[in-house]
Amino acid sequence: MAVTVAVSHRGDPYHERENTLPSVRSALLKGAGAVEVDVKLTADGVPVLLHDETLERLWKVPEAVGDLSLNDVVDLTGGRVPTLADAFAELLRHPGGCRMMLDLTSVGQVKATVAAVAEAGVGDRVYYCGGLGAMLTVRDLDASAEIAMTWTTVAPPPRSLLDELGPRWINLRFGLIDATTVRWAADNGLLVGAWTADWQRNMTRLLDLGVDAITTNRLDTLQRLLRRRA
Repeated sequence: MAVTVAVSHRGDPYHERENTLPSVRSALLKGAGAVEVDVKLTADGVPVLLHDETLERLWKVPEAVGDLSLNDVVDLTGGRVPTLADAFAELLRHPGGCRMMLDLTSVGQVKATVAAVAEAGVGDRVYYCGGLGAMLTVRDLDASAEIAMTWTTVAPPPRSLLDELGPRWINLRFGLIDATTVRWAADNGLLVGAWTADWQRNMTRLLDLGVDAITTNRLDTLQRLLRRRA
């Protein structure tokens, strides 16, 4: 029986600030199956790790990252917002099965991100999730890319979309997943990823359903459950 992959959301955010190298490193050292990170572009087109459009929530800087050069971002945050290349370098320091899931929200982020993946030589350790337009653009640029298609309704995606996008995963909010969803995915040759489950009772339900991956902010809790089942 396949083991459910523990996907650590934005690194290991209950121990280190999200989408930073210490957070990514913490998740890697704990043996996460994958580390999910969010990608945004600076004004000069450099992919960096950040979920929000602005630096306000994490760094108390109100400016939008898309209006700042990489040098500006470094200066305003003390160098604590890593580039995607920095994150890949950290990933490569940890050989083994751990991968990185890149969350892209807009089409404009795709070209630079796919180029960064190629430059770092991490195509076999990276897969993508995010907005549908972004994922279709990823597929246009990289026929071999592994895609987790984020889907936000109980109705299954149309067959024509599956054929066009060619996802490996269907990536669903955890509350949308039930036994029918899991059977449908299996019938369509898809793996099931659940996001973002942080309570033990929700993780347990998903494990009982046999989902293939769970994204969580509470990596330690999920790993304890997985060890018990092993």
